[in-house]
Amino acid sequence: MAGGNSELKLIGQWASPFVTRVKLALNLKGLSYEYVEEDLRNKSELLLSANPVHKSVPVLIHNGKAICESPVIVQYIDEAFAFAGPPLLPADPYDRAVARFWVAYIDEKLGPPWDRVFRARTDEERAEAMRQTFAAAGALEGGLRECSKGKDFFGGDSVGYVDVVVGSLIPWAKATSVLAGAELVDAAKMPLLAAWMDRFGELDAAKAVMQDVDSLVEHGRMLMAKNAAPASNDAN
Repeated sequence: MAGGNSELKLIGQWASPFVTRVKLALNLKGLSYEYVEEDLRNKSELLLSANPVHKSVPVLIHNGKAICESPVIVQYIDEAFAFAGPPLLPADPYDRAVARFWVAYIDEKLGPPWDRVFRARTDEERAEAMRQTFAAAGALEGGLRECSKGKDFFGGDSVGYVDVVVGSLIPWAKATSVLAGAELVDAAKMPLLAAWMDRFGELDAAKAVMQDVDSLVEHGRMLMAKNAAPASNDAN
């Protein structure tokens, strides 16, 4: 894989879709890197020193310099390694702005309710979070239509920035469908996105980093149980 004289180290956690974003970008660029799995219950000195502000993953360390937050990291990879692989961000300023809009939409409108699905304390809170998640995911059908301009990927003929971000969510989308008992990406309602998921999932760069869905289902159930409010005992 490419990389020249660059030394790349990625600090991550296996279940995080934000870490998967960075792995996808690195793989699509053909870059070699060292991966360090982080225990977020017992954060390492490496993580705390590399990301003292948020103390979170992912963190990419490039030649000793830390880059934090997945959207920043993916754009950094695209710029710092412009010589490696196809560009992730469009060359046209307007198209680049549209791509950034959809990434912001995912992080601000889709991500928060999806996270609350697993952190809700009551069934009612979880049901509302699930409703909001399904509603927010539905807008991505239009996002794909706008970005792809009728081609195979959000990036057009090749995988781009939005593909990386949405692609990192595919394993969690499948796991959430199992946990919810309903398809998050319903092919009848979202045919473009469903077909895109199949295409993206067949990419070698994606196959190499996608989490096992059964493991995510188990992890999701663990999070739900951990965060659920204790059942009241009305018998006493």
